[in-house]
Amino acid sequence: MEQEPLPHKIRPQTLDDFIGQKHLVGPKKPLRVALEEKHLFSFILWGPPGVGKTTLARIYAKALNADFYDLSAVSAGKEDIKSILEEGRKHGMKSLDSFQKPKILFLDEIHRFNKSQQDFLLPHVESGELTLIGATTENPSFEVISALLSRCRVFVLNELSPEEMSEIIDRASKKGDMRIDVKSKEWIISMANGDARQALSVIEAAFKLYGKISVKNLKETIQSTFLRYDKKGEEHYNTISAYIKSMRAGQPDAALYYLARMVDAGEDPKFIARRMVIFASEDVGLAQPTALVVANAVFAAVDAVGLPEAAINLAHGTAYLALCKKSRQSYNAYFKALDDVKKYGNLPVPLKIRNAPTKLMKDLGYHKGYEKYTKEDLLPERLRGKEYM
Repeated sequence: MEQEPLPHKIRPQTLDDFIGQKHLVGPKKPLRVALEEKHLFSFILWGPPGVGKTTLARIYAKALNADFYDLSAVSAGKEDIKSILEEGRKHGMKSLDSFQKPKILFLDEIHRFNKSQQDFLLPHVESGELTLIGATTENPSFEVISALLSRCRVFVLNELSPEEMSEIIDRASKKGDMRIDVKSKEWIISMANGDARQALSVIEAAFKLYGKISVKNLKETIQSTFLRYDKKGEEHYNTISAYIKSMRAGQPDAALYYLARMVDAGEDPKFIARRMVIFASEDVGLAQPTALVVANAVFAAVDAVGLPEAAINLAHGTAYLALCKKSRQSYNAYFKALDDVKKYGNLPVPLKIRNAPTKLMKDLGYHKGYEKYTKEDLLPERLRGKEYM
């Protein structure tokens, strides 16, 4: 029989054993109150990897004595949700049936569900047939459809502090019956960067491979393929940086190579597409305004199509943006203007271009003498003659 993985072995069963996220689970904080009062509602946990999203969902479901269904949006689809619903209906479940246990669906990486899949989920969350707990590392404002998002509370989780990581490693050491010296612990904390799951995986792998934990053994372990591409680690940032810089330099071959590396490693395609939208305005800008149209079209296509076909859309957009002429004129101008906003605060808007919805405002001179196509400087008086472009 395969031994239980270390992260599962030390997974907390109650909030009292949970480490981190004090702003959510501390005394009188929202998730603790929800558990203590047994409030049933849908919510989304937004935060970096390995900070307790799955654990909190399980603790919440257990506290409410709910049936718990754990799906990953990477591999799950409509059929998986249908089977959960059918199971409930088979046993006579109705949305307002107080005699049935609530059904909680934990959907990990909810940002990987496309619009069609989220639309399918929506009416079942609305009716109360399913209570949804979504988990995401991406901003739900961009990744979750507004109708579904409006029916969920959003809780933001923080990466774990070094002190919290130390506490988790100590717990793992006791449960796993292994000795972890101070230098090894410090190395693990630095390497994991607030991600408990990664820390525990490295500890477990090193112990299985070498029978003892040391900095040398940990370094050897982390070079193995099982940690090939951490979407929060250095390789992630190095690759996206190389991708952006290759497009900026007008080198489509290099940009396509780094794109292929990210897609092959399992990077979220919408993360890449979102960076393309930013690049279109930041680096291409006024030199070729249609770049923003293309980048947004790529984002929409990626959202609608999904992988593996979406890689073709990403390649199309990447080559186009790399070959575009570049201009950071509008980007630089905005930040010059922002500097003046921060330096001078809210300077008075000239009366001529103020809104005048009431008689009093008109009497005070608001909007007086306004001309649609005036060449007069419309900046606040303190900034007259200033040029940002």
